[in-house]
Amino acid sequence: MAISNEKKAGFILSGFILIEGSWVLMNFIYNGKKFWYYMGFGPGNNGALLGWILALLAALLYIYQSARFPSVRQHLFKVSFLKLLALGVAVFASILEEVIFRKWLMDFMLHKGFGIIIQVLASGFLFGFIHGIWGLFGSKKAAIGATIATGSLGVVLAIVYVAADRIVAPCIAAHFLINLFIEPGLVLAATRREMGKNDFGS
Repeated sequence: MAISNEKKAGFILSGFILIEGSWVLMNFIYNGKKFWYYMGFGPGNNGALLGWILALLAALLYIYQSARFPSVRQHLFKVSFLKLLALGVAVFASILEEVIFRKWLMDFMLHKGFGIIIQVLASGFLFGFIHGIWGLFGSKKAAIGATIATGSLGVVLAIVYVAADRIVAPCIAAHFLINLFIEPGLVLAATRREMGKNDFGS
């Protein structure tokens, strides 16, 4: 008996929650307050206003672009079990991925003497490369589309990180909004093979 695309999407989202959520929860259990401040959510440590403005614009633009997929449009505001799973993904993926690809990677490169442009490009490239995993759920075209789209998003979020005085909180907020609204639809778009070479993935 074939598994429906909705069930496949549920399994995929649950896997993301399990893998990414484990790391995030470990950090909060170990020292939640320190981790909260480390991300820039503590009072007086939230980054420059420009970073927050750019983060909001980046999220809105990416959500708008992703709505080209029928599955994304269908689930953009739809309340469902998949949307509940997407909330979990939004929380955990936004924290884990932004800490790794923005804070850790870019700060490491800064300390190694790399300039801002190289930091931004490397952050975007690696972010896009790792998201090529979408190809496992769809096709080679889906993998290429996801890599290009998320690589572009990674570059934008890296610029947000710099604009926010290297505070990662605005990047996390933008990533959270993107995942919350489009994640169920994107997974379904991948399983339904709606993604093509020039399409956006998350």
